[in-house]
Amino acid sequence: MKKTPLYERHLALAATMTEFGGWAMPVQYTSVIDEHRNTRTLAGLFDVCHMGQIEVRGPQALELLQWVMSRNLAKQQIGEMKLSAITNEKGGIIDDVTVYKRGDERYMVVTNAATREGDLAWILKAKAARGLDRAAVTDLSDTIGKVDIQGPLAQKILEEIVEGDLAALRFYHAMDTRVAGMPALVSRSGYTGEDGFEVYTEARRIGEIWDLLMSIGDAHGLKPAGLGARDTLRLEAGMMLFGHEMCQTVTPYEVIYGWITDLDKAFIGRDALKKQKEDGVRKKLVGFEIVDRGIARHGYPVLADGEKVGEVTSGTFSPTLGKAIGLAFVPVQHKEPGTVLEIEIRTQRAKAKVVPLPFYRRKK
Repeated sequence: MKKTPLYERHLALAATMTEFGGWAMPVQYTSVIDEHRNTRTLAGLFDVCHMGQIEVRGPQALELLQWVMSRNLAKQQIGEMKLSAITNEKGGIIDDVTVYKRGDERYMVVTNAATREGDLAWILKAKAARGLDRAAVTDLSDTIGKVDIQGPLAQKILEEIVEGDLAALRFYHAMDTRVAGMPALVSRSGYTGEDGFEVYTEARRIGEIWDLLMSIGDAHGLKPAGLGARDTLRLEAGMMLFGHEMCQTVTPYEVIYGWITDLDKAFIGRDALKKQKEDGVRKKLVGFEIVDRGIARHGYPVLADGEKVGEVTSGTFSPTLGKAIGLAFVPVQHKEPGTVLEIEIRTQRAKAKVVPLPFYRRKK
């Protein structure tokens, strides 16, 4: 398994480690519930060095990104982030990514850990097929380190070591700055549903930022958080995970990504997605709450009127809401909030109902 630059620090904190996307990653340090609640109420620090970063720059950089991305990036401003999907010819999701506009003709695409090599190969293939020689594509993944600090006190902690006004940094915007004296990119964004920041710097120095944040944050209740809490936090916030809610046979319209799909521009998969939108989708990702006892897990059958109609993609007990929640694909006739379903949990069936997403929304 690959190891992030913070691997030894996780071992020193007695983290429980696991394999994720080919990487040795911390699942938890104390407990998932403790780290989850601490992030919701104070602050959590996450190692996300396993994610990928691809730089696209040059006179044809935007043209290349417009061709591989479902979202229209034409009006993106320097310092702005955009969530987008990379789709295949059939409209299936290759990955969901964030695109940072770093400067004129300069972008950074941040990928999921398990898809970073595939994303790079796809972008390079599209570049060659379109003859976009003036778009330079560079894999920066091994040279960049990344940590996320999330939670109500994230700004208070981070601003002690960052140059610039974090309070003025808008959601899904980024700034080039210095953190602990090191050149860094900081964005107001994350994967938890809380206010927070993603911090990028050189991989060889990301440990210094981790150590400083842990030291400064101790007085504010900051704790490291592992993949377990990251998963329960993102699920409460109605956010999807590649390999669960998304794959190359699932389209943006079947999940919650219709809003990042712009059919007014040309991109790979546009024709297939245009037809699907005209014809209507047959299945849809929905959120549900368990009414009876039990916790739904990935792969559990979803039933309506005693017949299997779908499958759970993610499920957990929500520490914030105090109830079992999950995401599942169901036929469109079962997608409306209030629809009663059943989840087959081992040998038992538990009543569930469809609810609006997200399950949790922080108070501003």
